[in-house]
Amino acid sequence: MIVIGADTHKSNHTLAAVDAGTGLVVGERTIHAGEAGHLEALRWARELADERVWAIEDCRHVSRRLEQALLAAGERVLRVPPKLMGQSRRGEREAGKSDQIDARAVARAVLKEGLERFPIAHLDAAAMEIRLLADHREDLVAERTRAQNRLRWHLVDLAPELEASLPAGGLDRAVQLDRAAKALRRMQRTARVRVALRLIAKIRTLTRQAKALERELHGLVASECPQLVAEQGCGTLTAATIIGRTAGAERFATDAQFARQAGTAPIPASSGRRDRHRYHRGGDRQLNRALQTIAVTRARLDPQTKVYLARKRSEGKSNREAIRSLKRHLARRIWRLLQPPETLDNRAMTIHCNLPRGSFVLT
Repeated sequence: MIVIGADTHKSNHTLAAVDAGTGLVVGERTIHAGEAGHLEALRWARELADERVWAIEDCRHVSRRLEQALLAAGERVLRVPPKLMGQSRRGEREAGKSDQIDARAVARAVLKEGLERFPIAHLDAAAMEIRLLADHREDLVAERTRAQNRLRWHLVDLAPELEASLPAGGLDRAVQLDRAAKALRRMQRTARVRVALRLIAKIRTLTRQAKALERELHGLVASECPQLVAEQGCGTLTAATIIGRTAGAERFATDAQFARQAGTAPIPASSGRRDRHRYHRGGDRQLNRALQTIAVTRARLDPQTKVYLARKRSEGKSNREAIRSLKRHLARRIWRLLQPPETLDNRAMTIHCNLPRGSFVLT
């Protein structure tokens, strides 16, 4: 069997085939990033070995078309986190950096870690749509924040008392923007005043667009996974992040694989007489942040979660370590909620998923 590592770019992709038994490179090829190049890659790979696995660096915007073409052809594709590939490249005997070195590093990272430890690529059109909309909303909010910061600096010069009276984080509210606009319209129309008024108009537009996207996401998420939105602490935006970043729960064979992807799988960090674990620093940080949001909300509102955290602290864990343990349980529950009903045993679904709102199994 061979593992074919792919270093993907906008215009071309570099492939390196590595023998799974010996770790030796058995072939390399650079292809055009298009349909003709994808067909060329398939013909080349089929000539090398009958049994093969494709390992693609998980750069979704540049690797997505190649991944789709391979999956449509019935190939097995694994997604490799860029951070893990970087670690593998630093371990290569050959110094330097090139597309060929990167492609080999991707393949050897998979061989070193084990094929079974990587999620299989899966085409989930609904999850991709949710992710694109959620990412676009985050971009709009980030742009609005920049506009709000620029507006505040202009107000410091134009109306310092007004700026001091505006609450922190309040410049996305119509009432506060109206106050600022009313004060600015009474001033002489200097360049700074005109710029400030344009920033107010921009903030209003960005706010409307972000709210419209949130409403659209609410409908998509409720249709895709209503049981996830029903979870305590998991609002529309958090659920959208989980669904979009998971990109199909079917590609994770176990909840442990999902936990690793989410950065909640503990790894040993013991020394001397101290026996402890910590999180793996890898994984999808946005997915980890979504689980953190749920965990913090439950810790504040859910009685069962409060009891669990108190028990963990009584065992000698710090509050931070107790939250980490909670996030690992949440990863297991979220993984089950995201699975299609036919993939889980009915009894397991009854025990773990059909619980009253806000409750879950803790051990």
